[in-house]
Amino acid sequence: MRTQRIFLTLLLFIALNACNNLYPNKPKMTETNQAQDREILSQLNAQFIKNYVTQDVKAHSEIIHQDFVCIENSGKIIGREEYLKNWATDYQNSGMDSFTYTDEHIRIFGHTALVRSKSVFTYQKDGHLVSGYSVYTDTYVKEDGRWKCVQAHMTPVR
Repeated sequence: MRTQRIFLTLLLFIALNACNNLYPNKPKMTETNQAQDREILSQLNAQFIKNYVTQDVKAHSEIIHQDFVCIENSGKIIGREEYLKNWATDYQNSGMDSFTYTDEHIRIFGHTALVRSKSVFTYQKDGHLVSGYSVYTDTYVKEDGRWKCVQAHMTPVR
């Protein structure tokens, strides 16, 4: 019985090693790669917010995926074309005086990543400065070595 167990364990080890060797050129996700990807995703998150405040449609178009969708605060799902059309005026139409983000948290799962942050904003209401925030999660995919946002989801915090 003991011999069989040792033989089966050895056989499993050989099989797993053979499977790993089927793809010798497959890049391995190392801590260095993860750190580099985390930095790139953090920069993309900052660019995302900058694009919003400056209403830079061209720059924003370059960081969102062709199949991009946005789930808005209301729950409405809009596609890339409508999203970019709205992007040109969303910030100026929002009535906000300021908009930034904090509490960035990045999770990477191979070629998919989740970037979650809290957006913090202020606006005038009845002559008073009011502040608020929402939490968003942007989903990124890595294709051809580049990260692109494929979905944005915002949740207002009341």
